[in-house]
Amino acid sequence: MTNTRKVSKFSGSAAPHARPPLERMLRIHQALQAGGFPNASKLAREIEVSTKTIHRDLEFMRDRLNLPLEYDSSRNGYFYDGEVSSFPTMQITEGEIFALVVAEKALQQYRGTSFEKPLLSAIRKMEQALPDTVSLNLADIEQTISFRTRAEPILNLEIFEVLAKAVAGHRQLELRYRKPGQQAEARVVDPYHLANINGDWFLFAFDHARKDIRTFAPARIQSARLTGKTFERTQKFSLENRLRDSFGVYSGGGKFEVVIRFAPRVADYIREKKWHPSQSLREFKGGGVELKMKLSSLGEVQRWVLSWGGDAQVLQPLELADAVRQAAKAILNPLS
Repeated sequence: MTNTRKVSKFSGSAAPHARPPLERMLRIHQALQAGGFPNASKLAREIEVSTKTIHRDLEFMRDRLNLPLEYDSSRNGYFYDGEVSSFPTMQITEGEIFALVVAEKALQQYRGTSFEKPLLSAIRKMEQALPDTVSLNLADIEQTISFRTRAEPILNLEIFEVLAKAVAGHRQLELRYRKPGQQAEARVVDPYHLANINGDWFLFAFDHARKDIRTFAPARIQSARLTGKTFERTQKFSLENRLRDSFGVYSGGGKFEVVIRFAPRVADYIREKKWHPSQSLREFKGGGVELKMKLSSLGEVQRWVLSWGGDAQVLQPLELADAVRQAAKAILNPLS
C-alpha cells in the first residue's frame, strides 16, 4: 500500500520577504470566488500590498491568464463574468515534484559556494508556482533518496567565490598556488572555466608564465586576488575537447593505447560504467573482460588500476605496466 504524504511545497524552505505574485493572485482569485465584489483597496489591505500592485495583478489575471475578470461600477468591485473552475496555475506531475526534491537535496555539494544562492532561488521560484499543498505518493522523501560522497573536498569558500566571480566576469587573477610536494608560487592566470568532475572542483585557466592552459585544484590555492585586468577567452578553449583523451582531468601530450584485462569477479563493475569516450570492451570465456582506451597521459589511469588490486592486469603499454608493478612493490615497503 502506497502512503500519501502532504507537503507544503518543500519542507525547510525559507519564507519570502514579500508575497510572491502567484500567492497574491491566488488570494485575489479566492476572494472573487467567494463573491462580495472586492475592490482594489480592500484587496490591498487584506494582502498587505499597495493598490497599484493589486491593479497590476488584476490586469495580469485578465490579459495573460484569460480569466473572465470584470468590474461592476454599481457595486464598486470586481467579479468573474463566467464560470472559473480552478486557478490556471502550473501543472506538474508527481514525478516532476520528486525530481525537484532530488535537485534540492543534490544542492548539498554546493552548500557555501557562490552557486548555492542562484540554484536555491531557481528552485524557490518553481515552488512558488505550485499549489499550497501537493500530494506525493512517497513513504518518506528523506528515506527515499540521498546523495553521499566518499571524500568531501575541502574548499576555502572565500577563495572559491573569488574564482567563480572572476570566471563569470572574465577578470584576471594572481594566485598563490601549491603543487603537491612543492612550495607555493605566484601564478597569473586568465580563469576560463570552473568544473565539478567526479565530485572534485577544478579551475581551467590560461597561465601567463607557461603560455598555456593549466588545470588548478582550488583546494591548493592559498590566495587569489584580482589584478584589475580583464581578458577575452579564446574561442579555441573547449572543456570537452580538452578532456577527451584524459582519464580524469589532466591531459598530456602523449598518445597511448591502454589495454587492461579484468578478472571475472570484477568484470561486471567494468561493464556497468562508461569509463572513457574511446573505450571498447572485449568479452572472454569465463566472464572476464578487456577494456581498451586511447589516452594522452597515464598518471590517473595508473592510480585507477592499482585500486582494483590483483583483479586488473595491464597488457599495454609497457610503461604503464612497469609503473603499476613498481607502485605495487612500493606498497609492500615501509614509507621512507
